[in-house]
Amino acid sequence: MTSLDDDLALAHALADCADAITLARFGAADLHVEAKADLTPVTDADRACEDALRDMLARERPDDAVLGEERGGSIPSERGWIIDPIDGTKNYVRGVPTWASLIGLVDGGQVILGCVSAPALGRRWWAARGRGAHVCALGATRRIHVSGVGRIEDASLSYSSLTGWRDLGLLDNFLALNMDAWRARAFGDFYSYMLLAEGCVDIACEPELALHDMAALVPIVEEAGGRFTSLAGEDGPWGTNALATNGRLHSQVLSYLGA
Repeated sequence: MTSLDDDLALAHALADCADAITLARFGAADLHVEAKADLTPVTDADRACEDALRDMLARERPDDAVLGEERGGSIPSERGWIIDPIDGTKNYVRGVPTWASLIGLVDGGQVILGCVSAPALGRRWWAARGRGAHVCALGATRRIHVSGVGRIEDASLSYSSLTGWRDLGLLDNFLALNMDAWRARAFGDFYSYMLLAEGCVDIACEPELALHDMAALVPIVEEAGGRFTSLAGEDGPWGTNALATNGRLHSQVLSYLGA
């Protein structure tokens, strides 16, 4: 039986493997891009990265389930790894350095470990239950914590886009939150939640997400002292959307966006 420390070490090894593949193809003139059935892009780097991580997990954790964005799999009922090889593929394709590989570990229905590696930004975040949340940036590692902001009018909000809020019938509610907040910027994707965990922003939310988009983020936000739920207030990554805050603001934001 492996320990959580062993699993965390493996998560970092998986992230190292992902970084080597994704960075090598970032900005490549021959990067191959296709449109998936949902019209979102996928690249040869996405697939190569996920395949390499699956191969490593097959060797190191042969009894664990694996769910990945590109190759599928079942949601682990007991223990399994959830992988998004490149979160922010549209950025990756256009040469924007804000993208990351997301690696989460579920055990007993809870995400117990998360690792988010953004090599083009020179940053990696990770957390394991009971061990705090950390970031390594420019070679220096430090523990991170959410902010202490307690009022919407003092809060910084980060999001991805507006169309999903319209499709969910919550555009007016979201715009009201946007207008009432002290500051709003669309940092987008994984980065919103990592900035939240670092205390740089106070609210992060998205109206449309899949499990692979969220699993790795949850332990990092929660171990940093924040809260991560669906718009219905369900804790964890099990809904189809996300609201993360520093905890103090959560009920206030749900009064705007609660579905």
